Amino acid sequence: MATVITMPRLSDTMTEGTVATWLKKVGDKISEGDILAEIETDKATMEFESFNSGTLLHIGIPEGETAPVDSLLAIIGKEGEDISELLEGKSSDSKTEAKEENNTKVESSDVEKVEETNEKQKPESKSTELPKGVVVVTMPRLSDTMTDGTVATWLKKVGDKVSEGDILAEIETDKATMEFESFNAGTLLAIGIKEGETAPVDSLLAIIGPEGTDISGVADGFSNGGSKATENSKSDTEKEQTAEAKVENAEPAEAISNDKTSNNRIFASPLAKKIAEDKGINLSDVKGSGENGRIVKSDVEQFTPVKQEAKAAVAPSEAKAEAPALKVIAPSGEVSIEEVKNSQMRKVIAKRLSESKFTAPHYYLKIEVSMDAAMESRGIINSLPDTKVSFNDLVIKASAMALKKHPKVNSQWKEDATIINHHVNIGVAVAVEDGLVVPVLKFTDLMSLTQIGGSVKDLAGRAKNKKLQPAEMEGSTFTVSNLGMFGITEFTSIINQPNSAILSVGAIVEKPVVKNGQIVVGNTMMLTLACDHRTVDGATGAQFLQTLKNYIENPVTMLA
Repeated sequence: MATVITMPRLSDTMTEGTVATWLKKVGDKISEGDILAEIETDKATMEFESFNSGTLLHIGIPEGETAPVDSLLAIIGKEGEDISELLEGKSSDSKTEAKEENNTKVESSDVEKVEETNEKQKPESKSTELPKGVVVVTMPRLSDTMTDGTVATWLKKVGDKVSEGDILAEIETDKATMEFESFNAGTLLAIGIKEGETAPVDSLLAIIGPEGTDISGVADGFSNGGSKATENSKSDTEKEQTAEAKVENAEPAEAISNDKTSNNRIFASPLAKKIAEDKGINLSDVKGSGENGRIVKSDVEQFTPVKQEAKAAVAPSEAKAEAPALKVIAPSGEVSIEEVKNSQMRKVIAKRLSESKFTAPHYYLKIEVSMDAAMESRGIINSLPDTKVSFNDLVIKASAMALKKHPKVNSQWKEDATIINHHVNIGVAVAVEDGLVVPVLKFTDLMSLTQIGGSVKDLAGRAKNKKLQPAEMEGSTFTVSNLGMFGITEFTSIINQPNSAILSVGAIVEKPVVKNGQIVVGNTMMLTLACDHRTVDGATGAQFLQTLKNYIENPVTMLA
């Protein structure tokens, strides 16, 4: 089904945006991560990244035109798909909005009587009462589906000086934690949402203005009339929508590069980051020519790399320095309870895994695999220069090839039809501090073992540092979960929907086995396949495991 892309809200003050340039045209193929257009806001011109794949079927806002936030920007879907209903629906909506906007402009003296988007007008009516130089910063909407956010960390405290481009806070959505950039300069006079608290979009986040300004009336008025009322009136439906929201749009603060310290932050566009990653360029070495020193595409393309081994060695030590503080546990004999607030990620994990367990009829198939040949093959491969392949990489490669032979396992259930995926995108479960994420290896069946190994290492590392992009966690058709490194010999997993199956990989165990009628020492590993019985019958799952077992026990066959 076609996806409607709306004009994103790229800053807390943005109400409309101008399409400066379209980088794709109608009919072009779109992949996740492609830059669709450059959008000009009230603060800067930003590259707008697509988190959907398909064909660009319609452009709603031509180059140079300005439209309000949430206006139809584009439609992406399957080539030749009928989108007339979507266009008619959006057209009537846009006409109604335009008519209301024109009436508001004509009757400027009666603005207070216009009952269009009451919650948005409240801050506007209050803005006329703000002391000179004071700016109210609200909870930004970091995607077109976001309805609330959690303040993970404040990087500034009340009384601190704030400059344009400074990072005020890290804001957590259901998919990612993003740094929120200030577009105003002054002193941080008040904080409206404390660390760990969740609030709806447009709630009072902070107040910035001249040092010493009395803002008690501003904070009280906004809290009573806006944020608090909005938070109290938020329905359970909105909470559910928030939990399932996808980060569709790149937020300005997210344009900060992966290299980050408290005193030296690097600003880069999503496209610049992608090009730098592909070329292996450290963005801290690149000088930005964009606004506030922001690194853009041309800066990376024209950059000449310089070896800086010393800098690379600093990163691990900095990461270790951020280890959490130890908690004091009560002496034995006393009841000790600690209440930990659930993060947005934890809430989403709970919701989605519960939905999977209670909606998909799970069943489990187990098989024992001899690992002697795999161990020998891995030893030969790893003896090559600059080559490192893990047993998990072998399992992922074998799974991808087995899925090509058994596409029904590589499927997803829908009420009216079963979708058979003929491409293989394997998700790899990675444990992180706050829970679990599943970065995706796109077109895994076309990757070599060394490519799989390098990609898994990169994705897992960035997952643990909260640097994964939402697009890197979408689109999986099958999932692999491995607890063998913890000594777990076998376990079962909950299916990562919309996948139809997930493979649980245990540890390699040395034990007596029977070969050619003789008891000898062998190495074996247990594999458990959890299947959705709506799409994968028992015989289908069993045949898949037999093929997988054959590939793992005879790695050379994967080269055929």
